Amino acid sequence: AIEQYARIVKPEEVVAILDTTVVKSGKSGFLLTDRYLYSSNEKEGAPVELMYLKSVSVREENNSYCILEYEDGRKRELYVSVFLDVADVLKMIAGKSSSPGLGEAEKQAQGTDAPGHEKKQAAETDPRMERNGRTEFGEETGRFNAVFRVRSVAAQAIHRYFHEHRYYYVHTPIITASDCEGAGEMFRVTTQPCGAKYASEAEYYKEDFFGQKAGLSVSGQLEGEVAATAFSKIYTFGPSFRAENSNTTKHLAEFWHVEPEVAFAELPDIIEIAEEMLKYVIEAVMEECADEMNFFDAFIEKGLKEKLNRVIESKFAVCDYTEAVEILKKADVKFQYPVEWGSDLQTEHERYLTETVFQKPVFVTNYPKEIKSFYMKQNPDGKTVAATDLLVPGIGEIIGCSEREADYDKLVAAMKARKMDLSAYRQYLDLRKFGSVPHSGFGLGFERFVMYVTGMENIRDVTLFPRWVDNIM
Repeated sequence: AIEQYARIVKPEEVVAILDTTVVKSGKSGFLLTDRYLYSSNEKEGAPVELMYLKSVSVREENNSYCILEYEDGRKRELYVSVFLDVADVLKMIAGKSSSPGLGEAEKQAQGTDAPGHEKKQAAETDPRMERNGRTEFGEETGRFNAVFRVRSVAAQAIHRYFHEHRYYYVHTPIITASDCEGAGEMFRVTTQPCGAKYASEAEYYKEDFFGQKAGLSVSGQLEGEVAATAFSKIYTFGPSFRAENSNTTKHLAEFWHVEPEVAFAELPDIIEIAEEMLKYVIEAVMEECADEMNFFDAFIEKGLKEKLNRVIESKFAVCDYTEAVEILKKADVKFQYPVEWGSDLQTEHERYLTETVFQKPVFVTNYPKEIKSFYMKQNPDGKTVAATDLLVPGIGEIIGCSEREADYDKLVAAMKARKMDLSAYRQYLDLRKFGSVPHSGFGLGFERFVMYVTGMENIRDVTLFPRWVDNIM
């Protein structure tokens, strides 16, 4: 009976029947019953679609109406604005299974039932309404549904890309003794009791679980290089941890990291792989998350779909670091941070290059060796390394690539210059000590990629449990 009735409802009708409410939205009629919404297309005999009520947001509209958002069970995400009286929504939030007629509801929306009061009351008791540097979850459930649908599809597409190109998927350790970046930003792992007293740091760690200093991995790259020399092409996709005292919208203390390593690949080869993979995943998101992308394009970032389509269709630019510095120095723009050869590019510089100069993603190559990691291959000029960062409009750096240093003596010299403990990298050094091959790899911060394809501006809004300095959920 419900299906038959839903088929014949006219979109312009708003009626109450059998303790349910038929409402109008766009070109379809909707029949709301309990926590399900039946939709009928205007075309005669069109199939009835069933949409599950995913979220209820209390928002003032002409002082007496609210917006409900629904999720299509088949398409995962279908955003439908349905107008009901405030009292109807409040009853549904309280678990009521039916909605009264419009006239009756209008009379009930008085006193403490007013939207402002309920919203304030909810904020006092519901932790989801707290901001704490993130979009207000209680009000933006539909937005987060779309973000995490895209995140899920993107993750599957990454695995699919590497599987189709015959990469081994390897799992690198989360606890490690070596700092891949050599920057000392590791979370320490210990079983030693608080207040344990030892004569020296060496004695302290000797008594620890592993018998030496250990920490959470900042990258799976070093172990990935070991695997690549055995299996030729590998990738790892897992969490990385950085004890970086940064409180920006682009940094997390824990994030997911996509890291391929390819034997016999030099810098131009890994650049080509990075570009191909990025386009593959963006295409998959655009195709499999069409409804979500329409939503983001309409409400989060105007022109998002056009931007991503340009990325897919264009050839990424390649620009030498020295050339990039000259472009920035000649720019008719006053940057907050001065630009000089030998300085790292800041986000404002990266965005100027991608959004104003090239107007598309750009690989900046051959950075000064002093501002890059120890493992990057030194160029013949003795001043730069065979490294590149992929910069994208709106975000800045999204991928870091490099050819790895295969010369044992040069690698040891670079590590000693940084005063690194060589004993913690014995296995890594042995890859060169007894002969090696050219090999390259890159790292993609997964959360930054999700930000890029959804238009979200805060990295904390694209991960379920964001961790940053002074905050852990």
